[in-house]
Amino acid sequence: MNKLRAGVIGVGYLGRFHAEKYAACKGVELIGVADSDHARAKEVGAKLRCTAFFDYRELLPRVDVVSIAVPTESHHAVAQAALEAGVHVLLEKPLTRTLDEAASLVALARERGLRLGAGHLERFNPAYRALEKQLDRPLFIDCERLSGFKLRGTDVDVVLDLMIHDIDLVLAMVRSEPASVSACGFSVLTDSIDIANARLEFPDGCVANLSASRVSQTPVRKLRVFQSELYISADLQAAKLRAVRKATDSMRTVETETGFDGADALRAEVEAFVAAVRDGREPPVTGEDGRRALALALEVGRLVRERLAQFSAASGSVAQRAK
Repeated sequence: MNKLRAGVIGVGYLGRFHAEKYAACKGVELIGVADSDHARAKEVGAKLRCTAFFDYRELLPRVDVVSIAVPTESHHAVAQAALEAGVHVLLEKPLTRTLDEAASLVALARERGLRLGAGHLERFNPAYRALEKQLDRPLFIDCERLSGFKLRGTDVDVVLDLMIHDIDLVLAMVRSEPASVSACGFSVLTDSIDIANARLEFPDGCVANLSASRVSQTPVRKLRVFQSELYISADLQAAKLRAVRKATDSMRTVETETGFDGADALRAEVEAFVAAVRDGREPPVTGEDGRRALALALEVGRLVRERLAQFSAASGSVAQRAK
């Protein structure tokens, strides 16, 4: 079997990990990495013994698959160039800045018969995967994602940076679009949204509550799901799962806890994408999945900004009357 030729465009914090996974992936040859930062490209290329490119367009004719981990504003242009060059694309989240950009990439990949994967890493978290296997019909989902402040990622608001992970998980679990969405949020350390909360109500009655912050002291990534006779809590940070199930005698509960030491979600994601390319099938998280998560994240962001504008206008009116 011929080896798939792989490359990575954008080898900053996350992209260099993608490169490491391809380098270690069976049946794959890491051909090169590309980054506009010459020193960074050379450093990663030397470490992984592959060619460093400063212009990603020079890498594209040499590869079959590519991961793209550049700033969000460049996602569409770079992914479009890769697809037009006949290269399968694993594109980091959020898929693009706009729905039109996302839709155009999905359509282009379909037209060219190429795989377009969305980099929603939490789908490959072993705690989530174990939780997913126990789901029947979720009644209530509670997601909490808190992070300390980092300059990395502030090119987008907290909804597109952090909450979109949980939006994707909720959509995957419920398998339908929400009937109603409400949201609030605030700016704290940036001019964008740093804290947000969203409530999603689905046609089957399921309700999901999502909280995200990038100005917290302690990192938290927790997911709790309640359904008939079962409560499941997944600590996605520690890769642990706790389940409380109603016993068959109906008079007590049975609790189990499982840990997943040594799991590598990014490796699982890259290997699943490579397998999808080899088998000619859709990846586990498709470009369309990425577009759906983006659509809901943009709606949450719009509702937050609309609420903030109303609050600002009301505060201005009160201040004006007080003069």
